[in-house]
Amino acid sequence: MSEAGSLLLYRQPESFGVTRDLDLAIELLQGTRRYAKDPADPQATDPMLRIYRPEPTVAFGQRDQKLPGFRRAADACADNGFAPLVRRAGGRAAAYHGGSLVIDHIEPDPDPIRESQDRFRAFGALFVEVLQRCGLDAQLGPIPGEYCYGEHSVHAVLPGQPDVRIKLVGTAQRQVGSGWLFSTSVVVEDGAPIRRVLSEAYAALGMEWDPLTAGAATGLLPGLKTSEVEQAIVETYRQHWELRPGTPGLLS
Repeated sequence: MSEAGSLLLYRQPESFGVTRDLDLAIELLQGTRRYAKDPADPQATDPMLRIYRPEPTVAFGQRDQKLPGFRRAADACADNGFAPLVRRAGGRAAAYHGGSLVIDHIEPDPDPIRESQDRFRAFGALFVEVLQRCGLDAQLGPIPGEYCYGEHSVHAVLPGQPDVRIKLVGTAQRQVGSGWLFSTSVVVEDGAPIRRVLSEAYAALGMEWDPLTAGAATGLLPGLKTSEVEQAIVETYRQHWELRPGTPGLLS
């Protein structure tokens, strides 16, 4: 994570479909191999930031797929209008939809493993800053019973009620020999479907969790818009990087 550098900012105009959206992230990561050989290659992936609104998805971890209840969990997701997919990065099942944002930060790096744990802390702090910029009491760290547990989850607290905490941001990362992908999802609006689909999926998987930890930012700050959070992400990034709006060569 090299601050003070330049990032290509790609604000994807619409979802390309559940599978294509996830596959594109991996293709862009693979494009760092071209960058390592020739940064001027038009198909190479420059250091970049991609932001888009996903279609309803439950992204399962590879460990989830091995559980005996996985097929029931996937069917429950489909019944709730969420596409069940197994992602190649991250831990346990997480859900997002059109009231959410997915942010993929991709950078070429000859030693992508070296700072992998530091990235979790750094990006967690960055998204705390984003949510605080929006007016939320955001904090870094896990909350008891949260879905897709992570030491560097980002949650927010209801003002005056410190026991009411909702996980709003989940992160995952993947590395190849030439670079890394750090992917973040932020649930902004319409938390009820997220809570419902995760409740059914986790029940099928036989995993205990607290459904009250799931929801959306609007459950704590009514009226907040996904577009406002997207703009806060861009503004926060601009405090740390130079952003160059454009389209990756892979999509040109």
